[in-house]
Amino acid sequence: MDPLLQLQDSINRRTFLKGGAGLGLTALFTLMGGEAFGLDGFGAQRKRIGGMNDLPHFTPKAKRVIYLFQSGAPSQMDLFDPKPGLEKFRGENLPDSIRNGQRLTGMTSGQKTFPVAPTIFKFQPHGQSGTEITELMPHIAGVIDELCFIRSMNTEAINHDPAVTFFQTGSQLAGRPSIGSWMSYGLGTENKDLPAFVVMTSVGTGRKDDQPLYDRLWGSGFLPTQHQGVKFRNAGDPVLYLSDPEGMDRATRREMLDDLSGLNKIKLMTAKDPEIATRISQYELAFRMQASVPELTDISKEPSSVKEMYGPKVNVPGSFAYNCLLARRLSERGVRFVQLFHMGWDHHDGLPRAIRGQCEDTDQPSAALIKDLKQRGLLDETLVVWGGEFGRTVYSQGELSMQSYGRDHHPRCFTIWMAGAGVKKGMTYGKTDDYSYNIIENPVSVHDLHATILHILGIDHKRLTFRYQGRDFRLTDVFGDLVEAVMA
Repeated sequence: MDPLLQLQDSINRRTFLKGGAGLGLTALFTLMGGEAFGLDGFGAQRKRIGGMNDLPHFTPKAKRVIYLFQSGAPSQMDLFDPKPGLEKFRGENLPDSIRNGQRLTGMTSGQKTFPVAPTIFKFQPHGQSGTEITELMPHIAGVIDELCFIRSMNTEAINHDPAVTFFQTGSQLAGRPSIGSWMSYGLGTENKDLPAFVVMTSVGTGRKDDQPLYDRLWGSGFLPTQHQGVKFRNAGDPVLYLSDPEGMDRATRREMLDDLSGLNKIKLMTAKDPEIATRISQYELAFRMQASVPELTDISKEPSSVKEMYGPKVNVPGSFAYNCLLARRLSERGVRFVQLFHMGWDHHDGLPRAIRGQCEDTDQPSAALIKDLKQRGLLDETLVVWGGEFGRTVYSQGELSMQSYGRDHHPRCFTIWMAGAGVKKGMTYGKTDDYSYNIIENPVSVHDLHATILHILGIDHKRLTFRYQGRDFRLTDVFGDLVEAVMA
């Protein structure tokens, strides 16, 4: 922008902020002004509340995202990246020409040898696409032609916390807005009675003492705080204080909130703090959630055929199966971004036993989610993403035997899959070397994936920005290329 015009713009904004309404009330009107949704069941056209005026930048393929994040890092060569030729190298030291000086974690840097550990699990081709995946995921095999695999994902981070943070925020350093918060900020919401961004967690049977998760992973960073993810709890009320205290009826609660809102609006007029507008809007959302969330989380009226499809743990609150069914119900109600974190994939030892448990947790529910969305006509407008923060090493961490082995962190290559709106079906993109150690075709970075997800939602990742401390920030920082080959 021309410096004189920039100065004039700054003066105009300062003048506006000193006026009677100010940024705070503008934010409040944006958040609360669109009450007319015209919902008629779950299939009706919804009007958007909030979001940026110029978004979407172009016609979107998807309206919403369900992100099934597998925390701890699934082993690509045991699940999705078959390397049958490795068996002849079992126990041999990984060639220096393959490792090529790659940095190691403190957990294997002291090893004198790096014995190659081929998977003990069988791979078979499935579907019309003939995509090969592990025997541990027979249900995913049943929907294989709906999926798009990227076998050439890579990341800059080698340890869990920065790697998970990188996937969620586009930065290895904590404090940036999460991807779901960017979606809420840019695209707003389609349901005034539920958050735009919902998070659920589950603990896997593969490793119950796995890497921890932190609320900042779904935080809003420097974006207005109404865009942070709302975490649904695994026990008790899904959201804290969802139930009114004993003796408090809805009419009394409504009167209390009206009085509180009046006081907050007076403070907003004098302080001009947009966070006060956020507080007003979130109190109102919380009041509406007291009615909407109990209905949402009550799965008793779901047909038995649907619940059976998700597997035997679907009735257990906090299980991955239960959360997958809730993800469908949230998506059905227009929630913009649903993120499930399933812990337990960090298999430094005893991998064959542990990964069986993880696949039992996730295989059937993940496939059921795809089928359930499809049969309801929602898959054509919902993008589903499945994957972890990095991959696992082809060499064994610790002792290698025919029955057991472990794998260390491996950022150089790993596999994720996507399904639904905006991606090609039955496709495999990218290729790794014979050791599943280096990428030899079509590398995809975390920034590339983020740019592609945003594009599918109708967003140019270079134009979704927020000015903070004198700089325009974006999810993809100053990086990111579209993976056009995987987009439908």
